[in-house]
Formats: sequence, structure tokens, C-alpha cells
Amino acid sequence: MKKILITGAGTGLGRGTAIGLARAGHRVIAATELWSQVSELRRHVEDLGLQDRVTVDKLDVLDARDIAAVGDWDFDTFVSNAGIGECGPMAEIPVDLVRRTFETNVFANLELTQRIVRKWVDAGTAGRILIVSSMGGMLTAFGLGAYCASKHALEAIAASLRDELAPNGITVQTINPGAYRTGFNDRIADTTFRWLDDTVNFNRTKDVKAGFAEILADQYDPQDMIDKMVEIIGADRGKYRNVWPPATEELIKQVQEAAWTRTVPTT
Repeated sequence: MKKILITGAGTGLGRGTAIGLARAGHRVIAATELWSQVSELRRHVEDLGLQDRVTVDKLDVLDARDIAAVGDWDFDTFVSNAGIGECGPMAEIPVDLVRRTFETNVFANLELTQRIVRKWVDAGTAGRILIVSSMGGMLTAFGLGAYCASKHALEAIAASLRDELAPNGITVQTINPGAYRTGFNDRIADTTFRWLDDTVNFNRTKDVKAGFAEILADQYDPQDMIDKMVEIIGADRGKYRNVWPPATEELIKQVQEAAWTRTVPTT
């Protein structure tokens, strides 16, 4: 049995994985961004009869008090899953939206991870860190440049932590989901249309919507990814990088290979 803290457990893959881990016999601290999510998830946990295995608490990774409270929690496995996304063509997306995405996905998550690492090092705990990145950490997609850039940064952070923490017995892994139908991808795509303006921007709304529609039309059943995350997090050993499903892993490899021979037009 593992004692697991998972952030971003209020919705989507995080929520499903927290429940799945508890059903598999682990003790879980399911941390959500909002108090309303805490109340709703506690009710759901009680309805499932899992209240002895799941503790639901608030952890907004941007809230200094929430981060400080983590020092009193008992866990040996940390799943860094909290994340947001702002979208739109990179050539025009307001930079403050890119900065906001990095603030949550990169800087806040790194600060929390550092606190947890120090807690474990001081206690001599051989803990595990699993960073939920994305297929977007290894490639880019139309209109998702800001989100993908933040996940690329997480890949570098994860690899650095992996090598730095090995002498302390702390292991690091990444989980890289493909496109799953949780609603997250659709919601972050919608953020584009809060700022994109045909009277100002050279990218046309209809073209951007068409680009997103093509991507969002091909999403997988989230239960598949939830089951895989439960398997990866619950295991005693595993690969450093965990891309799922296999079709997404193959796509990433093809895109990365093609980059070595890709040429650009000359003027």
C-alpha cells in the first residue's frame, strides 16, 4: 500500500485516478484547487464507501498557505497533476496568458515539488515523484503552443530532478497522456476565443476553430488513461517516461524523427 498525494484531483484524469488508486487499496490525499471541489468530491468518496482510504483537501498550487500545509501531510508518493492551459496561435496570443500558464504548470508546481523533496530528504524518505506532463511535452499542436511550451519545460525539470535526486533514493517519472475526452482539451481551446478578435488579429476565428475541431474530434475514452495511471502510480517499479496510448507514443517518435530532416522554404 502506498500513501499518495495527487494534485488536480477535482476533475478529469486526476479525479478518476485518485478514486482508482483508492479502489486498488492505496491511501490517497486527493487535493483540489477549489473548496467547492473539496465538498463535492468528499460526498462522492462517501457515496463510494472510500472515505477510509481517501482524504480530500484543498491545494491550490498558487496559494502559499496551501503549499505550506502540505508539510504536515503524510505521503510517500507525489503525483504532480495540477495544470491549466491558455490557447491560441503563438504569434498572437497575449504574453500575459502564456505567463499565467507557466506560473501554474511550471513555477508553482516546481515550488511545491521542491518543498516536498526537502521534506523527504530531511526525513530520509525514499519517495516517488510522478509528474503528469503530456504528449504536448514532446511535440506541438495547432493553437496549443503555450500549453505545449509549459509541458516541454516540465520535461526538462523532470529529467533534472531524476538525476539530481537519485543519490537521495527519490525516484522521478513522467506520465504523458495523449488526447482524452475529459473536457479539459475542449475548455482550453475555448480560452482562445476570449481574446482572438477578427478586427485586431490576423488569424481568423473561423480558421482557428476549424483547426481545433480537427484536433478535438479524435480523443480517447478517459477511463483508459485513468486505468493506466493507476497501474503506473501503484507499481513498485516502472519506466521513467510513460506515454499512453501506444498510438500516441508512435506519433511522438515519428514527429521527433521527422524534425531531423525537415527543411524550410528559402526566399
